[in-house]
Amino acid sequence: MPVTLCVLLLALGAGAAMPAGALFAYFDRLHPAWLGREWRHFIVAFGGGALVSAIALVLVPDGTARLSTPAAGLSFAVGGVVFCLMDIQLGRLKSSAGQLIAMLADFIPEAIALGAAFAAGDNTGFLLAFLIALQNLPEGFNAFEELDASTRLAPSIILAAFAAMALTGPAAALAGYYWLGAYPSIMGALLLFASGGILYLVFDDIAPQAKRETTWMPALGAVAGFLLGLIGSMLAA
Repeated sequence: MPVTLCVLLLALGAGAAMPAGALFAYFDRLHPAWLGREWRHFIVAFGGGALVSAIALVLVPDGTARLSTPAAGLSFAVGGVVFCLMDIQLGRLKSSAGQLIAMLADFIPEAIALGAAFAAGDNTGFLLAFLIALQNLPEGFNAFEELDASTRLAPSIILAAFAAMALTGPAAALAGYYWLGAYPSIMGALLLFASGGILYLVFDDIAPQAKRETTWMPALGAVAGFLLGLIGSMLAA
């Protein structure tokens, strides 16, 4: 299979996890009794664990390997600050699309890094695609539930928006493949920028939603999400 086609398919598959998660949430909306509140919190926490695994196992190690310590620290800090400022602005606007924008803000740099990894000949491209899909699935679930509860948009329109977001992945991955493969420092900066932003997202949005009193399932969900990322990392090594 040509490398470019592989990059396109992997990026599309990783992005398709967003509408897949949203479709799962729509089914849950039609049949609210089948999943239950405990499992909803488990899914939220699972997404948080998957995000942390992406940071710890791929994004930060690959990013720091390409940059000096000051540049790595700056890139990571800028990512966290940019997501924070974006969150503050969306809060002022009282926008219900905050999680959608946050998903795109971390998905696009990750997809760019996916393409650049293949261009550089790294063996982390497949693992990165797996981790992106792993985090996009519960993120899509959570974002659909938020939008469905806070807007009057028809579910079909929300699902169509998620599908359109998935199409940004192949374009970003091709940009990374053709333009950034020869610039490892820029690729490293993107990885760390995404890491800082994702970490802000986990503690600002996902972890508070996952918390429930007198139950163990959310914490176990976070462990399960990280565990799946860890296994994928070890199999790809």
